[in-house]
Amino acid sequence: MRVGVTEGMVARLEQDRPLLAQIGTADRVAALLRDNIMEGVFPPGTRLSEEAIGQALGVSRNTLREAFRLLCHERLAVHELNRGIFVPVLTSEDVVDLYRLRRLIEGGAARMAAAAPATARRAVVAAVTAAEQASAAGDWEAVRSEDLHFHQAVAALAGSPRVDDLMRRALAELRLVFHVMTDPERFHRPFVARNKVIAHLIDSQDGAAAEKELLAYLEDAERQLLAAYGASQ
Repeated sequence: MRVGVTEGMVARLEQDRPLLAQIGTADRVAALLRDNIMEGVFPPGTRLSEEAIGQALGVSRNTLREAFRLLCHERLAVHELNRGIFVPVLTSEDVVDLYRLRRLIEGGAARMAAAAPATARRAVVAAVTAAEQASAAGDWEAVRSEDLHFHQAVAALAGSPRVDDLMRRALAELRLVFHVMTDPERFHRPFVARNKVIAHLIDSQDGAAAEKELLAYLEDAERQLLAAYGASQ
C-alpha cells in the first residue's frame, strides 16, 4: 500500500519547524523525521515528498536529500528508482532480526540495573506510569508510543550514548512493525502490566530477574507479531 504525505502529516512537521531555527542541518532534519516515524506520523508505504516536507520544515532541497540519505542508511527510508523516497514496509524477516537485536541490547541493559543511576531507573518507572495513564484514558496509540519510550529507557540503563542511538533506530523500525497489529489495545494491554513488573525489578536493582522477565516478554511479543504477519499475507 502506497500513500502520500497528507495535510495532517504536513501540519505535524510545521509544528516542529521552530526546532530548526538555530540548527537547520541535515542531521537535525533526519532526527525530526525519525521521531515522526517513531511516533507513527508516517506509516509504512508513505512517500516522503521533497516538496511537501521541504516547505513544512523550511529547508532546502539539498538539506532534505541529505536527511533522506541518512534515513536510508538507518533503514527508516528506502529509495525506489524513478519513484522517490518511501517509508519502508517491513517483513517477518525484519521482525526476527529486530528482536534478535533487542534481546542483546535490552537484556544486557536490564542486567546492569544494579549499577545504573537512580535517575535512569526512575525513567523506566516513569514510562510505565505514562503508559498506565494513557491506558486508563483509552488512548492506545499513546500507549504504543509510551511502550517504545519504556524500552528506550531500559536500554539507557547501560549508560552508553552509542547504545542509546542504536536502540533509538531499532525502535523507530519497530514502530513500522506495529502497524501490522490492527487492534493496539488487544496487543498492548497485557504488556503494560508486564512492563510494570520489569520496571519494579529494575527499580529494585534486581538485574538478573529483570533480564529474565524481559527476555520472556520479548519472546511473546515476537511470536504475536509474526503470527500477525502470517495472517496478513
